[in-house]
Formats: sequence, structure tokens, C-alpha cells
Amino acid sequence: MSFDQLHRYIFNQTHVRGELVRLEQSYQAILNSYHYPDVLQRLLGELMAAASLLSATLKFEGEIALQLQSDGPVKYAVINGTHDQKLRGVARWDESQELPDDFPSLFENGVLMITITPTEGKRYQGMVALDQDSLAGCIECYFQQSEQLATKVILRSQQNASGAKACGMFLQVLPTSSSATVTSDTSFEHLAQLTETIKDEELFTLEAEDILYRLYHQEDVEVFPPTAVAFKCSCSRQRSADAIAAVSKQELLDIVAEEGAIKMNCQYCHTQYRFDGIDVEAIHAGTFTGEPGTIQ
Repeated sequence: MSFDQLHRYIFNQTHVRGELVRLEQSYQAILNSYHYPDVLQRLLGELMAAASLLSATLKFEGEIALQLQSDGPVKYAVINGTHDQKLRGVARWDESQELPDDFPSLFENGVLMITITPTEGKRYQGMVALDQDSLAGCIECYFQQSEQLATKVILRSQQNASGAKACGMFLQVLPTSSSATVTSDTSFEHLAQLTETIKDEELFTLEAEDILYRLYHQEDVEVFPPTAVAFKCSCSRQRSADAIAAVSKQELLDIVAEEGAIKMNCQYCHTQYRFDGIDVEAIHAGTFTGEPGTIQ
């Protein structure tokens, strides 16, 4: 099955682009990093699929982050994605209460922030309220408000005895099209209606090529080679060392003396990095090699 792949395609006669992503191992890797309630597992799956779809729209090297933030039961949930489809994510919530099952009740005064950070160039951030019935609806509103682009988003996730899967579909009028800002464009609406007929069973069980054929076999569709999607955390022992280098050596040595080691935990993958006195000396001497307890 073609999971952990993103498929891009365009409709040649209607100036509309489309994407299909299906996640399994990459999605499961995020769920394995922390014990999330079922409703948050589903939310992270949808958010991860959305981040993959939006990452594929980047025209440059860089990152995109989709962050949900609120005063409600879910404090925040974020997925970071790169232009080459490397994803990571985390969520935080009020663990003292049982989470509601419906999307709107998870958030109070909630916002969706989409942050685009090019490797070279200026950072951009847009925001939209979490006032729709679904994450997909909020993302559609974001494009309507911030870029005036006709957009259709479908996000689904599934958890059962065989594991977790998440899928997403994305349709958008090409920005270069003269009809890009016309959300009532009949060609786009026709394709959006076709896309809405997709069933969960089809998304989660059929090959990607079969899904696209079932939906669009009467359309002139050009499909590009798929792109692999993977969970990848950017944390490392060296990056953790760089972070504590700003703290004075004596303060770090005092922590080591009191607690036995300096411990740093990645919020995304929950890997723990430990630094002892030899590491501290090496970090401040500029001779840290990344290996535990060594001086170059």
C-alpha cells in the first residue's frame, strides 16, 4: 500500500492543483512518542496530513508549522513540516479532565497559526480563528481570508487494532489563474464536489492511483511521481549542547553536582540528552564532540 507518500497532480484544463497524502508509519511515530487520548490522536493525524499537504505547496526550501492554540482543554498542538516532507509534532492539553469528542469543544478562543520559514528570506505568519466544525474547515477559511484562493481540504484519521492511519486531500485554484480569487468558479466547484464523494474505506484501503482514477477518471489529470513522507525530529545532542552553552559554566557544574547530570528532553520525540561535568567543560572550551563524556 502506498502509505507515507504524497501525490501531487494538476487538472490541465481547469487550472486546479490537487494533492493526496496518506500516512501510517510517520503518523504512528508521533503517537508512539507520548500517550495521547484518542481524540488528540485523531487531531494530530489530521494536523499531520494537513502539514504535509501545505508543505507541498512551498516553492522554496524551508519549513511550515501548523499550530493550534487555545484557552480550552487543548492548549496547543503543532506539526512542523519541511519542504522535503519531514514531519514532527506534539500536543499539550489539560490532563486533569476528559477531552470532548467534537472539534469545536476542544478549543476556547482558539486560533490556527500557519508559519512559513524559508531557509533564505523573510518569515511569514498567518492566523485564523478556530471557529469552524473541523480543522479542514478552518484551513479552508485561512486560504479564503489570507490569500483569497478557492480551496477544498479533506482530512481523515483512523485508529484500530491494525494501527493508525491519516489521510488528506487538497484542491486549490492555481494562484496564476485569472479565476484564482473566484471561489464560486464552476470548474473548481465541480472538482470539489467530486472530491467530497471519497469514502473513508477508499482512502484507507485503495492504492492512491485507484483513488484518483475513481474520483477523476473523466478529467484531464497529470499525476507527478510521489514524494516520501517521514517522521523526523531535528533534535540532536549537539543542538542541546548549543542551547546550554549560553549558561555559565559554573551554573552548569552546580547542576551536575546537585543532580548528577544536566538533562534535556526534546518536546517532540521525548529523547533525553544528558550532560556530565566533562561535557560541560568541553562545551565551554569549544571542544565538545557530541559524544558523552569526551574532550577532544
